[in-house]
Amino acid sequence: MDREEDRKLISEIPKEKMADFIFMHLRDMWAVDGLYYLGIEEKWGTEAATEIDRKVWEVMGKIEARKLKKLFDISGNDIPSMIEGLRLSGWTLDLDDKEIVVEKERAFVRNVSCRVQNTRMKKGLSEFACKPVRWGFLKAFAKEFNPNIEAKCNVCPPDKHRDDLWCEWEFRMKGE
Repeated sequence: MDREEDRKLISEIPKEKMADFIFMHLRDMWAVDGLYYLGIEEKWGTEAATEIDRKVWEVMGKIEARKLKKLFDISGNDIPSMIEGLRLSGWTLDLDDKEIVVEKERAFVRNVSCRVQNTRMKKGLSEFACKPVRWGFLKAFAKEFNPNIEAKCNVCPPDKHRDDLWCEWEFRMKGE
C-alpha cells in the first residue's frame, strides 16, 4: 500500500465522521504527549519533564506553523493571518471551550475549560505548570508568521487563575 491508497481510504470516510476522525487523532496525540511527560517526570522529575516538553513544543510551533502556511496557502504575516493558522493547529483545533478574539492589531486566545488540566484533576494529580510549554509553542508559532508578532501570557498555570479561565494568550506586534 502507498500514500495514494491511504488517500483513497481517507476519502471514503463518511463526511459526517471526518471531524470526529481528526479529533480522535488529535486527542491521541495529546495522550501520547501526556504519557511521555508522565514517564519522564516519573524517572527524572517534573523539572526535567517540563524542560524537555518545552523544547519539543517550541520546535513543533515552528514546524506546524510552516506546514499550515503551506498547506492552506496562508501568505499574510499579520495577526489575523497568524490566528487563521493557529486555529488550524493541533493545540487550538480541538481545544474545549476556547475563546478567540481577533482585532486588527491584536488577538486573544483563551482556554476556559482545559481538557488536559481537568483530566489531571480527575486523576488526583496537581495542576500542570504548562506556561513555559505553551508559551514556547505559541512564541515559535507566531514568529514563523512574523518575527515582530509578540506572544504574551496574561495567565497560565502555575499562575493563579479564575475557575472559568485556565489560560489567556495575547498576540500583538512588538512596539504596539
